[in-house]
Amino acid sequence: MPPNFFIVGAPKAGTTSLYHYLDQHPQIYMCPIKEPCHFAPEVMPENFSPKYRGVFDAGEMQAYLRGPGRGGAAREQRFSGYVPNWADYLSLFEDVMDETAIGEASVCYLWSPNAARNIAARLPNARIVALLRHPAERAWSQYQHCVANGHVEKSFRQQIEACLQSRGGQFSPAYPFLEFGLYFSQLRGYFELFPRKNVRVCFYQDGLASIVADLFRFLNVDPDFQVNFASKHLDSATAEAPTMVYQALRKSGLWLPLRKLAPRRIRSALRKLAFRKRAVTSMQEEDRRFLCQYYREDILNLSKLLERDLTSWLV
Repeated sequence: MPPNFFIVGAPKAGTTSLYHYLDQHPQIYMCPIKEPCHFAPEVMPENFSPKYRGVFDAGEMQAYLRGPGRGGAAREQRFSGYVPNWADYLSLFEDVMDETAIGEASVCYLWSPNAARNIAARLPNARIVALLRHPAERAWSQYQHCVANGHVEKSFRQQIEACLQSRGGQFSPAYPFLEFGLYFSQLRGYFELFPRKNVRVCFYQDGLASIVADLFRFLNVDPDFQVNFASKHLDSATAEAPTMVYQALRKSGLWLPLRKLAPRRIRSALRKLAFRKRAVTSMQEEDRRFLCQYYREDILNLSKLLERDLTSWLV
């Protein structure tokens, strides 16, 4: 049974927490891979710069897809993995029982030039959920995440300048980065392909409790179900920076195998050695002003499209 709703983005806007909170509802089934990215061909491995293609392990993904499914134990949840084959993609939903809302949360779908059209071709009656965050704050959060993972060593302003000079093409820390925050043209594609009543745009600033309550109604599930919001799913790594231990392990090629194969207790100790608290945890005002100006036209157009006052995003 294919999904009937999609959380399409935006990245670093609270979608991981939203995925887990919706997953608590007994009438909602969330794909065990949060981001299978099936409808976004742009994220196929060959479109990544060579340095980052190592995150794809086709053999491991096939072993996961051939693992427990219907009639066995439920699959372990994973954060992401590219699943291009339709039969493999459908297999991710074979544990659906009597849930009525069936979803996944590939946040590249909002940015992807092809995802909206591909979803509409297969599932024209699907419901679409977009979760938006102030674009400057979204960019800052992504920058922190890249620094925490050791992918970026520049200052935030240097990262912005590198992104402005990037010509696009292959995925890297510089692309797409600023592009993820250009919501207007991205959402317009969904409004053109799906009935407006099937598209729900939510705002990070409204708070996840309010958003979840609204989505229960949007998805036609029991609106009175009580979610456990005490369970946090935020990325604490964004307040951390890599140490020389991490850099050495990464350069030697040992970091990914250790992170994947070591027991949880050892992984926890390893992380304490590999990362330290960041000295700078807030965006500089001049960088914020620059990004607000960069996104200004897109924000104004988005405000008209959604008929919502977004002047707070202009400062």
